[in-house]
Order: sequence, then structure tokens, then C-alpha cells
Amino acid sequence: METPVSKPEARALIDHEQLLPIAPMVYVAWADGDLTSDEVRRIRQQAAEQDWLDESAKTVLRAWLDPEDPPSATQLTRLCRAINEAADELAAEQRLSLADLGVRIAKLDGPGEEPEWMNEHVHKALLDLEKGLGVVGEDATHALLHGLDRRAKERFHEAPARFDVEQMTRLLDGNWRDTWQKVREVLTSGGFDYAYELPKDEYRQQVFEWLQVLAEHGMGEMKPGGEEGVGPQMGRFMATFEALGMFDLSLVVKFGVQFGLFGGSILFLGTERHHEAYLEKVGSLELPGGFAMTELGHGSNVRDLRTTATYDADTGEFVIHTPDEYARKEWIGNAAVHAKMMTVFAQLEIGEDSYGVHAFLVPVRDDDGNTLEGVRIEDCGHKMGLNGVDNGRIWFDKVRVPRENLLDRYASVSAEGEYDSPIPSATKRFFTMLGTLVAGRISVGAAALTATKSALAIATRYGARRRQFGPAGEPEKPILNYRTHKRRLMPRIATAYGLHFAIDGLRELYIETRDQEDTREVEAMAAALKVFSTWNAIEAVQEARECCGGMGYLSENRIAPIRKDVDIFATFEGDNTVLMMLVARNHLSEYKQQFQDATPFTLARYLAKQASSVVQKRNPLVTRDTDKAHLRSSKFQRQIFRVREKDLLGSVARRLKARLDAGKDAFTAFNEVQDHLLSLSKATAERMVMESFADQIDTLEDGPLHDALSLLRDLYALEYIYRDIGWFLENGYIEPPKSRAIRDLLNELCEQAREQALPLVNAWGIPDEVLAAPIAFP
Repeated sequence: METPVSKPEARALIDHEQLLPIAPMVYVAWADGDLTSDEVRRIRQQAAEQDWLDESAKTVLRAWLDPEDPPSATQLTRLCRAINEAADELAAEQRLSLADLGVRIAKLDGPGEEPEWMNEHVHKALLDLEKGLGVVGEDATHALLHGLDRRAKERFHEAPARFDVEQMTRLLDGNWRDTWQKVREVLTSGGFDYAYELPKDEYRQQVFEWLQVLAEHGMGEMKPGGEEGVGPQMGRFMATFEALGMFDLSLVVKFGVQFGLFGGSILFLGTERHHEAYLEKVGSLELPGGFAMTELGHGSNVRDLRTTATYDADTGEFVIHTPDEYARKEWIGNAAVHAKMMTVFAQLEIGEDSYGVHAFLVPVRDDDGNTLEGVRIEDCGHKMGLNGVDNGRIWFDKVRVPRENLLDRYASVSAEGEYDSPIPSATKRFFTMLGTLVAGRISVGAAALTATKSALAIATRYGARRRQFGPAGEPEKPILNYRTHKRRLMPRIATAYGLHFAIDGLRELYIETRDQEDTREVEAMAAALKVFSTWNAIEAVQEARECCGGMGYLSENRIAPIRKDVDIFATFEGDNTVLMMLVARNHLSEYKQQFQDATPFTLARYLAKQASSVVQKRNPLVTRDTDKAHLRSSKFQRQIFRVREKDLLGSVARRLKARLDAGKDAFTAFNEVQDHLLSLSKATAERMVMESFADQIDTLEDGPLHDALSLLRDLYALEYIYRDIGWFLENGYIEPPKSRAIRDLLNELCEQAREQALPLVNAWGIPDEVLAAPIAFP
């Protein structure tokens, strides 16, 4: 049995010439923490067998490699310091093994040459000892040389923008740059500070005061028949709504309810007398109002609302009534506190005849805020989010309003009770009335996107400065440099750019075509992008929250409130899943003007043709092409998105036809293929974004801006192809080698996008005062 020896000080290892090259291995043997007692004994035995060590060196070594008496934390720290002092000026970036490090230290400690006893045999013995440790020597060396203070040596610099950030912002602002700039100026002018801890009632009052400021700046103003025309005014309003999405979403919704829904219903469903009487008061906020469409029993199914508006020819009034509990108006914005008047959607009844849903202006409060006779209002209470919006529920008990309060652009009732409409079909009239409100659907998708940009900008900025882990012996790395982090955020940034161009293009198309008789194609496009944008917002903001760890959970860092507020965007202005059915139905008509009722019952005659129209020829050269230039070509990207959409359409048509041929009614047939309809509609939305992205890039000259957006387009396209790679593989449009090539190229594109991540999110033009998350700034 060996005689125990007391452990010498760390300097004993460093000061002994023969032990100097072994000292790093001794330190690593203990500091690694993973070696068992038996493994330490084997290393100790291996060291004792070295014939080039004298007895004094072996005695010190036995003491330091005693598994029954491991060194203390203090002793290890002192040994590490001693090794670093001996290494002195040895460059940290040199990739040395532990054996090489020991030799270099021995040289530095002497005259700069290897000691006489250091020969090839000794060097091999040192390498064998290192091998026995079972560590990556080069990494261990870096960790050792910088184990005392790694953070002090951190020096990271973001790459400069390779494109003009201001030019990109101007491109994104588009035709509405003046509007975006005005919103930025107002929101940074003072008074717009986030209020995370205010009680519900105070928060609502704060949002109302913010809304008053916007009204004072003319942001709710609407002047029909003016020199400018309604179209540009609508575009400006929609751009304002979109831009406000960078701030508190309760204000966004309050703004939309007051000026978009309430004011918009008067503008588009009313006539000149309504415009003259109300629009100026609505725009100045003198007349706060709401939009009472949704009922407890009917949300998406507006046509079957139960609230009634019965005409009384004797008095020339409409009697607005809630016949049962399911007919109460539910989730009505502005109802709980501020609204004085509502646009109420109700079934118009004259005598024994019913003419369907129409809109009526119904006062609900006086100027002192007191609820009027026959009107009962309750507060919906505290919600998951948007608690700055005063949602309420409303009952009407035979409330009388003048005949003139019918918004009569599409239908009127004479004093005698004669109904008249330029649109004879009740169904077409109904959809025409609702179609005039499609601007709200586009705006909701746009605002959700702006909120998404805020969350992604915060997460990206934080990821670029937050350091965690790193190669042994080197400074910790920004978490944005890790592949997983890049894969989580870079495709989201690319998607935000693509959605921006798609929504901007749709807004312009809506303004150009809003007066056309048939606008159902635009309505379907609005539904598709509203769904894509709001579902993407929920997913992307959640991803941003998780990418910021616990800091993303703090309200002051904004992502958590955005996540709570944006959730309901998937429900209001149309439930997303229901809207996807609308998109699919629009697909299933070759001649849309023949589908007057927009129901499945008139589609059967066309399904046979659709079912046989999709016979794709799969070119092996294309399905196997793994060339990067091919994968990054807009021609391939456009083609693959269209092929999927067309194939899914054919699949749905065949399934529907089979069911109809089997004798099933159209309602049942549609119900049984809803999962396929949903897949088709998602493919449509993703294709729309892809094409809008590519179309925008095609308008640009070659240069830095073109290159930056082309990278993002490629990233978006390949991301959404790979998300659905199972379908492409299953249907033979992509073969496994091409799938692998797409996956590898995605990683490469994420790496390239990361290099420009900060300029890309800064180009969204969100002022620092509005972004306002502490984690987004140094």
C-alpha cells in the first residue's frame, strides 16, 4: 500500500520542470468532473510508469491524482491560475492539444527551446496520457486558458447592412408612406406609453383618450364625394389601422370599431342623409359607436340572426327587439362604456314578410352616458387580452327608431311600408351588404402582421445580444448564432415580408375594384390572407416569446401582451376555419357569377369537369433536381405552389363528385370533405404570398434591395414547401434527394439571413420609442 502524502500546492506542479507539461492534464482530469475513481487510478498508474519522470515528480503527481483525496475547488482554481500565468502570452486562438500546450509552457518557462529530457518518446507519452483522459484536447486547452474570465474577452459586432435600410422602409410603406410617417410621429409625440398594470376600467379610459388624440389628428375622418374620393380615403384608413398595429392592440381594435366598423357601415351602407348627419361626428369621436352584428346564438352565420326590426307603418318606425337570450348581441366593441349609437343588424320584417338581415342605426346612450329606455347593456368583463376594449352584450326590448335610421343604400322602406331594392335576390343583396365591409378583414390581417413584426423585431434584437454557451475557451455566443434559433426566427422574418407584399397588393386591388358588381374573388382573397396572417401571428409571436426565454414572459418586454391580444384575431372579422371554407368554395366555381347564393347546392354541375381537369405530368428531371439555382428560381417556386393548389382542387372535386353521385345531399358532401377544403385553402393562401413576393421583386432593378428580398423569398418558399414535404413526397412532385437538398439549403439560407437579421427587422420602421421593450436594446 502506498504511503499517503499531503497534497503539494499548485505551484509544485508548475515549478517542477518535468511536471510543467503534465499540469494541464492534471487540471483537466479533475475539472472535467466526469472521470470515475477507477479512471483516475488508471491515469495515476499510467503517469507513475513514465520512466522519464524522476521520483520527486512522481511523488507530487501521486498526491494530485489521488482518487481518495481529490483537490478542493480552491486548489483547482489556483492550479488553473498558475497554468495561465505560466502560459502567459500564448494566443488563445491557437488550437493546441493538452500535450502541445504542456510542451509550449515548458518552452516559455525555459530559454524558448525544449528541455533536454523532452524527446519524441516523452512527447508520445504525453499524448497517451491525454488520450487516457478521453477529452477533446483542443477544446480542453481553450477552456483551460480562458477558464478564469471568458466573458471579459467578448467582442461581437453585427455585420453592416448590405442594403439601404431606409430605402427598404420606403418600399414597404409603399403608396401610404405619408400615412405611416404620420402614425409614427403621433405615437412618438408623447402620451403613448404602455399601461400594463392599469386596472380594467382605467385601461379602457386610457385607450379612449388615445383614440381622442387620433381623432384630433384627423385619422378617423371620412368625406364621401370629396375631391379625393372614397377609395384613397379607405386606403389611408386601412394603412393607418395597419400601422397602429405596432402599438397597443386595444387601441387598434378600438380604432377599428369606431371608425372602421361603425363609421364604415354608415359610409358604405348608408346614403347621403346618413353621411351628412353622422360621419363628421363619428370621425371626431363626438359620436362614439359600435357594430352590433354578432349574437350569442349566431356568430359566423349572420344570415340567420334572430334580432328583429319590425316596421310600424302607423308611426313610421322600426321596432328593434331581442326575441330570446340567444338573440342578444354579444362581444360588441364600445358597448360596455363608451358607445352612444350602434349599427344593429336585424331581420327586417314588414307585416308577414321577412326581407332578411339589414342594418339600422340605434341610439343606446344619451350624452350623459345613461342607457336609453328599452336598452340593456352588460359588460363582458375581463378577457384573455384586449382589456382596453369595452366589449359588452346588448338586449333590445321593443326599441323604436325612425324609418330613416335604416341604412338604405341597398334597400329602402317607404312610409307606407313598401320595400324596394335595386338587388331583387335576397341572397345576393345580403352578400353585397357584407361585401362592402371586406376592408375590415384586410385590415385585421394587416394589423396582425404589424404586431407580429414587433414581436419578431424584439426577439431578433434580443437574440443578437443575448449570449449563452460557446466553444470551449471562447466567449459565449449570441443565441441568434445557433442553428435552432436561426431556424425558428429567420423563416418567420421572411414570411412577414412576403405577407406584407401580399396584403399591400390586395389592398390596392380592393380599392380599384370596390365599386364593381361582383367582388367575391377579392372577398375570397381577403379571407385567405386574413387567415394566413392571423394564424401566422399567433404562431410567430409565440415563437418569439419562447426565443426570449423568461424575459419574453415579462409584460414590459411586450411580447407576452402581444401574444394575448393577437389570439382573438383568429376569431373576429370571421372565424378562420369558417373563412377557409369560403376560400375553398370560391375555388369550386368556374363561373362565379352563376353561384348567386354561395352555397354548395349549385356546384354539382361543375364538379365533374373540375374532377377530371387535374392530371399532372410529373417530370423526373424536375422531381429529382437538387441544383441550388433550380431550387432558388422563382419559376420553380411559382410552379410548385400552383401545382399543389391545383392538385388539391382536383382531389376535392373528385371527392365531392363521388359523394354527390352516391346520392348524398350537397351539405353532407361538403361536410365530409372539410379537412380537404381546409388543405386547399391553406395552399391557396401560401401560393398568394409566394406570388406577391415574387411579383414585388420582379419590379426591382438588380442591386442590394433585390438581393435581400430574393433571399427572403427563397427562404419563405422553401420553408413552406418543406413544411408540407410529406404531401409533395406522397404525390410524387418531389423525390427524397430533392427533399434533403431543400432541407440543407434552408439551413444555408437561414445562415445568410441571420447575417442581415437586424437590418431586416429595423427596415420595418418601428420607432424605438414604440418598440419600447428593454430587452430589445443594449
